[in-house]
Amino acid sequence: MTPRSPFHVRRDQWHLAWDATIPPLMSVPSGSVVDFDALDASNGQVGPDSRTADLAQLDFSRVDQVAGPILVEEAMPGDTLEVELLDFQPGDWGWTASIPGFGLLADDFPDPYLRITRLADGFGELLPGIRIPLAPFCGELGVAPAGEPRSTIPPAEHGGNMDTRHLTAGSVLWLPVQVPGALFSLGDGHAAQGDGEVCGTAIETPMRAAVRLTVRRDVRVTAPEFRTSTPLGASTNTAGWLATDGVGPDLFQAARDAVRRMIDRLVTERGLLPVDAYLLLSVAGDLRISEIVDQPNWIVTAYCPSSIFG
Repeated sequence: MTPRSPFHVRRDQWHLAWDATIPPLMSVPSGSVVDFDALDASNGQVGPDSRTADLAQLDFSRVDQVAGPILVEEAMPGDTLEVELLDFQPGDWGWTASIPGFGLLADDFPDPYLRITRLADGFGELLPGIRIPLAPFCGELGVAPAGEPRSTIPPAEHGGNMDTRHLTAGSVLWLPVQVPGALFSLGDGHAAQGDGEVCGTAIETPMRAAVRLTVRRDVRVTAPEFRTSTPLGASTNTAGWLATDGVGPDLFQAARDAVRRMIDRLVTERGLLPVDAYLLLSVAGDLRISEIVDQPNWIVTAYCPSSIFG
């Protein structure tokens, strides 16, 4: 972990909306490092000993909280907040769940289902014999928007719940400042996640994070932009990929079709339960647009890495 900064956010210092009227926890000079101890996305309601039945007790009004906000001195609307992602340290456990009403295939998987994963030595064994390489990051990174408060659940131009797995340590994120001081917050620690987070959860975990916040006036953005620290996909696979296509005039439906085909393949070839295959794809699989120029049909491809299987 990066050495402790004098600017520290505790686990109990969180909020539940992107809202410029929330008083900042602290004011920091441009260029400061801030470190965070953040709870998991359930706000501590899921623990290492939780079971599927416990999901029925989740208070959804408390989930997807973010730690902060941090006022960055000199930041003004029209500026850019540069967020250098210095370090992410997940807990020693995480959870992945299919939660009724959430996820790409919510209608296919209406019942709750929970997996607890122990995290050690850079891997998490989501299922017996299936080891997921850890690539920790925070799904929520954002600044306060101008205008009305917004939920922390959908992303927007100010950032928020982007769930972008390539925003790991060493990457740099640029966010458009919309209110004086920027009012930066983060949360939603993920130990590992695939592109798309298809079931709506990754390996959710408490996270210690360190970021450097710098006001930039020589960089102009109107929505999040970033530079990665590693080649895309390098952290999740060291072998080939199994891939299934969804084809049609609707990208959302094509994504669903691709995931359904991959679930069927994993059930047949790997003997997984359908719901376990669904969670596995959320944690380690990737959804990508393969073709979007030949009207009227587009192709979305679901990829599953081969190296995770023992």
